Amino acid sequence: MLAPDWNDYKILGSGDGLKLERWKNVTLLRPDPQAIWRATVDYGKFDCHARYERDRNGGGRWIVNKPMPEQWTVDWRKYSFYVKPTGFKHTGLFPEQAVNWDKLSAIVKDKAARGEKPRILNLFAYTGASTAVLAESGAHVTHVDAAKGMVDRARQNCALNKAPTENTRFIIDDCKKFVAREIKRGKMYDAVVMDPPSYGRGASGEVWRMEDDIFDLVSLTAKLLDNPTFFLINSYTTGLQPQTIANILTLNLPRGAVQAYEVCLPTERDIALPCGCSGLWQSSAVHTSRDKLSI
Repeated sequence: MLAPDWNDYKILGSGDGLKLERWKNVTLLRPDPQAIWRATVDYGKFDCHARYERDRNGGGRWIVNKPMPEQWTVDWRKYSFYVKPTGFKHTGLFPEQAVNWDKLSAIVKDKAARGEKPRILNLFAYTGASTAVLAESGAHVTHVDAAKGMVDRARQNCALNKAPTENTRFIIDDCKKFVAREIKRGKMYDAVVMDPPSYGRGASGEVWRMEDDIFDLVSLTAKLLDNPTFFLINSYTTGLQPQTIANILTLNLPRGAVQAYEVCLPTERDIALPCGCSGLWQSSAVHTSRDKLSI
């Protein structure tokens, strides 16, 4: 599945473990573990603004070649998002997720047209691009992330897109602990978006490994759903196949329609750059009424 309709973002070249990107008027050269083919362009011929270099300890730093803004915006369709390079090579936005923004906003808009307002739980919600799109489309989104800085940026992205403030609730918390408390409080949701990291540590030293923990978290989160509409899981864990995500959804949710797919970005020479995978469970009613969402 290729991310659609990007004008402000483009991959200019890829290969040799790197990707050269244009983010509106800023070009960045970043590592990409999937780009193992020989480079399709001569990176040295591009006067990029900055490149990210890894160090021997697994970290890295940005090498700035020419002046660039600390933060700027890029547009996707009618939406805008802040971009700000971080010390971990990220920019605060994953443009390949436009595949899923497209799918989920269509479902939300369809329900909003019928006077419904889906309650969506967005876990590991990062800088809130999906929160902004879904809240602006007519859902109420509970946005949960353990990093205060990321939640602050999510608020900024929602404000930038004029998402109604009554449509968002921002929570700084460990996602698993928050889900457990919501169950005790008797809270219910109509849909879930889950974007967990491959690996992480909690504030008390808890270790999260996608392969070890994702099934149990989905099982727990499913207890918050009453007559659910959709459940999306994104994975950036190398080696975790789309069918694995589909199986986890099938085993934890009612009978419905499950789609599993690689999420990719278009590049030069008709090459698609793999950017992880997604699994989307939908209730049979939603899937039937929106056949164009089928893959």
